[in-house]
Amino acid sequence: FAAHPAPQHPQELIAHNCMKMRQTRSGGLYAWEFEKDGQELRVRVDGQLTFNASYAMVDAALNGYGIAFLPEDLVKRHIASGKLVQVLDDWCLKFPGYYIYYPSRRQNLPAFKVIVDALRQGEV
Repeated sequence: FAAHPAPQHPQELIAHNCMKMRQTRSGGLYAWEFEKDGQELRVRVDGQLTFNASYAMVDAALNGYGIAFLPEDLVKRHIASGKLVQVLDDWCLKFPGYYIYYPSRRQNLPAFKVIVDALRQGEV
């Protein structure tokens, strides 16, 4: 944050080089979503890089190419090690967890049942 101080409000992201994510189905650019004290906010950021894969965006963030909007589980070890810094954490949406959709249970293989059970218990 040499050129601009770390943002304190999502609207301040406009002054920063932010990494954009392309939506898979529509091809449009994802608007970053924030929430604080019941106030929801969507910000369309600008920057030099656009990605269609989160892991590539993590690598770019680690190499200092800008601010990234990523799921915490992808970057928590980098935050813990000090390689990345979390900003606007008081504006982060609460993540309810992942969902898995699958056909009825009549033809599920035992290995599939193990995976579903592990996901339910938060082991994956």
